[in-house]
Amino acid sequence: MADKMHVTGGCFCGQITIEAQADTDKVIACHCTDCQAFSGAPFRPVIIIPAEDIQISGEVKEFQKIADSGNARLQGFCADCGTQLYATDMDKSVFNVRTGCLDQKATLEPKKHIFGKSTPSWLSDMDKADWLHAGPGSDSTKPFNQE
Repeated sequence: MADKMHVTGGCFCGQITIEAQADTDKVIACHCTDCQAFSGAPFRPVIIIPAEDIQISGEVKEFQKIADSGNARLQGFCADCGTQLYATDMDKSVFNVRTGCLDQKATLEPKKHIFGKSTPSWLSDMDKADWLHAGPGSDSTKPFNQE
């Protein structure tokens, strides 16, 4: 049986909040080109949450897109600050909540990566790049707790 976790979060400006009971085995990272375009990143981690287990408060702006599969998907985001919150089917029966907008993001490790065919090759060499503890001018650090 999967572990359930109480998750909370919301948008950057605080106008939208999310609260849910989530199955920690349902965290995936999507590397599809649509997720790359929407997020501006090489992949987008999400946790899949059934509608009956999630509460979203505030006014979410939605954009409908057609996936490569031909399925219509709603992309939910804050119209004020632009935070990406979720993707869902047209019936809103299941929400793929962006883990980056959740307070527990550091503990929500993807159990599966999908659309690996779209993954940039440089991801495998991330640990070889120069890393800084914080922003420019901060001390060097090692990624992923390497010594």
